[in-house]
Amino acid sequence: MPTKRIGTRTKRTPGTTTRDYDEVLSGVVELLEQARRAAARSVNAIMTATYWEIGQRIVEFEQGGEERAGYGEQLLERLAEDLTKRFGRGFSRQNLQQMRQFYSAWPPDQIRQTVSGEFEEVQIRQHPSAKSEQSGRVQTLLATSATFDLAEITRRFPLSWSHYVKLLAVRDAKAREFYEAEALRGGWTVRQLDRQIGSQFYQRTLLSRNKAAMLTKGAQPRPEDAITPEEEIKDPLVLEFLNLKDEYSESELEDALIRHLEAFLLELGNDFTFVGRQKRLRIDDEWYRVDLVFYHRRLRSLVIIALKLDKLTHADVGQMHLYCNYARAHWTLPDENPPVGLILCAGKGAALARYALEGLPNKIMATEYLTALPQRELLEAELDRTRRILSSRDAMRSPKKTAASKKRT
Repeated sequence: MPTKRIGTRTKRTPGTTTRDYDEVLSGVVELLEQARRAAARSVNAIMTATYWEIGQRIVEFEQGGEERAGYGEQLLERLAEDLTKRFGRGFSRQNLQQMRQFYSAWPPDQIRQTVSGEFEEVQIRQHPSAKSEQSGRVQTLLATSATFDLAEITRRFPLSWSHYVKLLAVRDAKAREFYEAEALRGGWTVRQLDRQIGSQFYQRTLLSRNKAAMLTKGAQPRPEDAITPEEEIKDPLVLEFLNLKDEYSESELEDALIRHLEAFLLELGNDFTFVGRQKRLRIDDEWYRVDLVFYHRRLRSLVIIALKLDKLTHADVGQMHLYCNYARAHWTLPDENPPVGLILCAGKGAALARYALEGLPNKIMATEYLTALPQRELLEAELDRTRRILSSRDAMRSPKKTAASKKRT
């Protein structure tokens, strides 16, 4: 009789050992992860090339005479509006300005010079087998005119768009070239590049007496630098480019709590109107997600809600103030009141609800907000009750899964 291992999906059948299956499984997993990374790299390469070309067209339009010279900002505003209507997210004025900066920081003449010079050496060191291909690539780029097709631009920018967004924040051109070359040579992830820029790795290397040792040490990644294939696929910049939705929670419990709170607030009366769940926003080059966004009709104000599954910290409060300031600047209409923040903590110790009202103009308005909004005690009680129910359901599901697994064996 064939046997099965309890607690796993591995079957032991005649002629097939557990070791054989594990080898097949690990091979398939590795193949899928490689495919996902390759897909993310391909999308990123095309996206980077496209954004460089968009930046080129913006710059060339602005340089097309005195009449167009002062039209730059108006051009960005109009392009942002029209492109967003047609293609969705990813074409805000700030994004278009980054594309313009991207082209200005890597102009066509620098592309030819870099590819034919030290950039080629970095690439050959990183990929020795690609020497002949690289040589042909250099000749192709040197022979081109001021215009490039997407394939040529893609080969010039092997890093992801997220990398170049980080590099654009480096004002010193030589430092930017250094970080780009080292990211290529060392295969840095975006997190590693961001960490090295933040720690002023370029300046520290210049001051170091043993620069070779410094470069070798800097190339060593840390555990926190790693990025999974799923994270690469779900990079907000990639999802924006493909116009895909990015609505997911970190855990089933958090997602269930958010959905219940959404329904609970809508059932309290006619004051709350649902706006969005897991709504994304970008501040500088960092992406954030707001769990829930409501509009309160009586207060004529947005309500920003953040859910935490652990203890409330000062960082959580500061982050909520950041969300409210962003919402006031970008999401609030001229005739609306300032937004209010609501932090909900569903820790195992106790539930906690806290309103962030510090951004309101006066104490009278803060009092009006507290009168119109649900009482903290009510929110805390509902949050605690819901968390207990969901936790108990999950606990009850686990034995059933185990029993079902035993029954199959």
